[in-house]
Amino acid sequence: MGVIRILSLILLCLTSALSHAEQINVAVASNFTAPMKAIVKAFEEKSEHRIKLSFGSSGKLFAQITHGAPFALFFSADQTKPKILEEKGLTVPGSRFTYATGALALWSADPTFLDDTASRLQHGDFKKLALANPKLAPYGVAAHEVLEYYSLLKTTRAKWVQGENISQTYQFISTANAELGFVAVSQIMQQGAIKTGSSWLIPREVYSPIKQDAALLLHGKHSPAAKALLQFFHSAQAIDILESYGYITTP
Repeated sequence: MGVIRILSLILLCLTSALSHAEQINVAVASNFTAPMKAIVKAFEEKSEHRIKLSFGSSGKLFAQITHGAPFALFFSADQTKPKILEEKGLTVPGSRFTYATGALALWSADPTFLDDTASRLQHGDFKKLALANPKLAPYGVAAHEVLEYYSLLKTTRAKWVQGENISQTYQFISTANAELGFVAVSQIMQQGAIKTGSSWLIPREVYSPIKQDAALLLHGKHSPAAKALLQFFHSAQAIDILESYGYITTP
């Protein structure tokens, strides 16, 4: 009987632990794909909860959330959309915060195509220039600001190839459909170094800060998994991951 009771207690404990485990759906801006996957991997190694990630342009994810998509959390590529959701009463009050500030780069898959200046862009020595649609993606807005700063909006417009989001923009360049284009630094950097190709890391004073906000949505209001993931985002481990992808995590 003693053995049976012990086994019963073990089974009860396991059942109790599993009953508290949860899977949630999280909406994530495309530029944050690689670091978010790394952060969730680290989180799941320490937690019984499981996270299902949905990536897309901030604009499209915003539209899905306003139409009732069952996301527990939203990690946007800007501050505007989470703020609007907050104003609409679709977030948990007080949950919105800036989780990172992104950076923009001009990138080419060809390792010899770019140097660490704006010269290639200014001389127009290319056939196609990829950038994200500014109506959907904050990184597209930043790209427009860079072109405007260098007085290149009109002279380059005929060469533009616009992606729906920053991931599609990256694909245009990586598959040589465009020789160069504007991407998030997080897409081309890992462990503090550029992974492949050639790039120009655009000075931050040339474009507005790309502050990225997250918020706990109403679907996640009572979710232990959502709250645990948000708490993990403030950990030293998560901050190290963010910075390794070129994000700024301090104000």
